Amino acid sequence: MNILFVSLGCDKNLVDTEKMLGILGKEGFTFTDIEEEADIIVVNTCCFIGDAKEESINTILEMAQYKECGRCKILIVTGCLAQRYQQEVLKEIPEVDGILGTSSYHEIAVLIKKVLEEKKTHVSCFHDINELPRVSAGRMVTTGGHYAFLKIAEGCDKHCTYCIIPSLRGKYRSVPMEELLKEAEELAQKGARELILVAQETTLYGVDLYGEKRLGTLLRELAKISGIWWIRLQYCYPEEITDELIQVMKEEEKICHYLDMPIQHASDTILKRMGRKTNQKELRDMIAKIREAIPDIAIRTTLISGFPGETETDHQILMKFVDEMEFERLGVFPYSLEEDTPAALLPDQVPQEVKEERRDQLMELQQEIAFARSKDMVGQVLEVMIEGRVNDEAVYVGRTYMDSPNVDGLIFVHGELELMSGDFVQVRVTNASEYDLIGEICDESAK
Repeated sequence: MNILFVSLGCDKNLVDTEKMLGILGKEGFTFTDIEEEADIIVVNTCCFIGDAKEESINTILEMAQYKECGRCKILIVTGCLAQRYQQEVLKEIPEVDGILGTSSYHEIAVLIKKVLEEKKTHVSCFHDINELPRVSAGRMVTTGGHYAFLKIAEGCDKHCTYCIIPSLRGKYRSVPMEELLKEAEELAQKGARELILVAQETTLYGVDLYGEKRLGTLLRELAKISGIWWIRLQYCYPEEITDELIQVMKEEEKICHYLDMPIQHASDTILKRMGRKTNQKELRDMIAKIREAIPDIAIRTTLISGFPGETETDHQILMKFVDEMEFERLGVFPYSLEEDTPAALLPDQVPQEVKEERRDQLMELQQEIAFARSKDMVGQVLEVMIEGRVNDEAVYVGRTYMDSPNVDGLIFVHGELELMSGDFVQVRVTNASEYDLIGEICDESAK
């Protein structure tokens, strides 16, 4: 039977999707990207913020139509929306035949077979959200194969006041190191040349299992794997970044000088209301320490505009901070009021138009910073991972160490070499736009 998967939300959710694909592939199911050809449709949902929730609901409704106009006989919903709104989904969307919680995705084949064999609908499977799903079947990588996400932990213990994730994903649970190294080896054997480490928070890796942070140790072990060329770190909370981690990043050649470090704000008042564990001085000190140790580091961060109680003064504090820090990469999201979070009950909620206006101001400022930084790159020679080729042109699309896939910029590479996705080449930067670079191959070999 043909299965169509729709994976929404973050890259951590994508890893769950790839593991479900691996499980179902081992069970003999086949896959399609064409809705009309699908016998079974699985929607892996997100509901982190309002827009993600809306996208998930609309996607489920859209896929439900194929039970009337296509071959689809079974519609399954998994992921965060399923975990949060189990009863509502089953009640309001009767076309849904089965539903899986966030810690139950490894039961996907069992659930589908139950619907098929017992001809039951509204079948559900929800394990304790503090369990760590264990999957023995290999993942089916959907990123093109030359890079892959490695989810090193599940859940979160931070309890920021705006975030629903601990209620949906449970407490922080690290994946045992031996399992991660085995998975990374398998990914490398399948052609992955870049590993991107993800979790709700990567920096606390190992605390629950080993009684201490072991991210540095994990990185050194991953760096030993043959075939892996780049290792990239995401979701590093600033208060958990250790001197050891900085030193490992500095010493290990395979680890990209790139750090995804979400800070969310720079006003001490707002940081406290958010339940964050840092103040502005600590943020400044950490950024200075990282940049002193690794001068070519590319720091990416995310911010929230219009958090409850944010005044114009708080906003200007954040603007000044962004202007002075000159982050290499930055994203801004208007605050999304999420039910069942402490922030939803805070007074002084900011009007939507103000949230968006402040977001736009921050992004306009960052655009100026990014353009200036991009112009400074002209003339430099950078190592580039090739992602693909522009149709009918001798132009390739690639990424530098400063760019994580799907969230950062690209570099457009001119050259006559025959290259494949995943090849590494040396490129001299010849021009720049706000977020993207243009360059030409400056050697005659690819790695």
